[in-house]
Amino acid sequence: MSTSVLVINCGSSSIKYALVSERREDRIFGLAENLGSPEARIKGITAGGAPLELSIPDANHEKALEIILERLSHYNPQAIGHRVVHGGTLTKAELLTPEIIDRIRAATPLAPLHNPAHLVGIDATMRLFPQLPQVAVFDTAFHQTMPSHAYRYALPKFLYTQHNVRRYGFHGTSHAYVSERGSELAGSFKQGGWLTAHLGNGSSTCAIWNGQSVDTSMGLTPLEGVVMGTRSGDVDPSIHSFLASNLGWDIYKIDKMLNSQSGLLGLSDLSNDMRTLIDAADQGNEDAALAIEVFCYRLAKSLAALSCGLPRIDGLFFTGGIGENSALIREKTLAYLPHFGFNLSKDKNDSLKRGTEGRIDAGAGPQIWVVPTDEEGRIAKETQNVVELEVTAAKKSKAEDEAVA
Repeated sequence: MSTSVLVINCGSSSIKYALVSERREDRIFGLAENLGSPEARIKGITAGGAPLELSIPDANHEKALEIILERLSHYNPQAIGHRVVHGGTLTKAELLTPEIIDRIRAATPLAPLHNPAHLVGIDATMRLFPQLPQVAVFDTAFHQTMPSHAYRYALPKFLYTQHNVRRYGFHGTSHAYVSERGSELAGSFKQGGWLTAHLGNGSSTCAIWNGQSVDTSMGLTPLEGVVMGTRSGDVDPSIHSFLASNLGWDIYKIDKMLNSQSGLLGLSDLSNDMRTLIDAADQGNEDAALAIEVFCYRLAKSLAALSCGLPRIDGLFFTGGIGENSALIREKTLAYLPHFGFNLSKDKNDSLKRGTEGRIDAGAGPQIWVVPTDEEGRIAKETQNVVELEVTAAKKSKAEDEAVA
C-alpha cells in the first residue's frame, strides 16, 4: 500500500478505524462495537474490498485496539491521526506531546463520554507504535473562527473567562470536508456563503463563509442544537429545575434522559433510526410521523437561524447517514424554507443513490447538493499536514544549528 495514515476514532463503546492512502478505493476500514460485552466484534473491509467479521467477546478498548493494530501493522502507516471530540481552547490539529495530551485530559469535563475514550486510544497507539508521529484532530477546531457574538453565551462573564463556558461546536471535520468539497463542485472553492447539514444519529448545522465556520448549532457540548437520534437538541434550560422540583430527578438522570432517551427515540417511543421511523410512518404510526416532522422543522429552523451569519447564501450541502440517504428528509426540510428561494428538483433528489454526490436543485435559486462526508480522509489530510510541518521545522532547526556551529 502507498503512503498511508491510520485514523483512530474511539467512542464510548466503539472504535472506528481506517487506513487512508492516496486512493480512496484502497481504503481499509472497520468498526469495533459493543465493547465490554459478550457481543463485542469487529466488522469492516480489508484489502481488496473483502469483508471482515471477527468476534472478540468482552474485549475492552485496549484489547480491541491491539487486535486492530496487529492486523494493520504490516501496512506500515506513516502516521496516526486521532479524532478527538473536544480540544478545549486548542484551535488546530496538534502533534501529540505530553502537554497536548494533558490539555485533552483537561477538556474531559466538556466531553465526559468522548475524551476519556480518545485518551485510551492515544495511550494504546503510542505504546504499540512509539516510533510513529501521532496527531490529534479536534472536532471543535474548525469552529474556532466563529466570532465572539456567535460563540459567547449570555451568562456571567466569569464563567467564560475562568471556566471556558462558551459555544465550541462539533462535527468540525465533517463540516470542513463537505464545505470544501461542495464549494469545489459548485465552482467556487472556499468562496461564498454555504449552509451545511450533517445529519445522522448525531446531527448539526453550520454556516460557512469563504471556507470558515462563522456559526454552528452545537454548543458547549454536542447536546445543543437540532433534534438527533437520542439527543433532544435545544430545550428550555428550566426543564432541569422543573424535573427536579416536580419529579425529584437528579442532574444525572436528567442528563441521561436528554442525551440517551430523547430526540427521535423519545418522540417516537420506537426507534432512533430514521429508516425505521419512515417505514413506521408509512404504516400509519403517528408518533413516528411526528418525530420525522419535528426533526425536519427544527432542522429548517436551525438553518434559517444560521443564515444570519452569512452575507449571502450560495447554497446548502446535505451530508451524514440521513442527509446522504433520505430524499424524504431533504424534501421535507426544504419545504419549510420556501422564502429562501431553494428550488428542489424532485426527480434529482429521488434518484440520488447511497454514497453518490450530486446537485439536486432545479437550476434556479441557491444551489442544493448532497456531498457524502469523509471525516477519516479529512483527519488523515490534517495529520499529514501537521507531520510535514514538523519535519520541515526540524530540518530548518538542524540547518540553523549547523550554520551556527
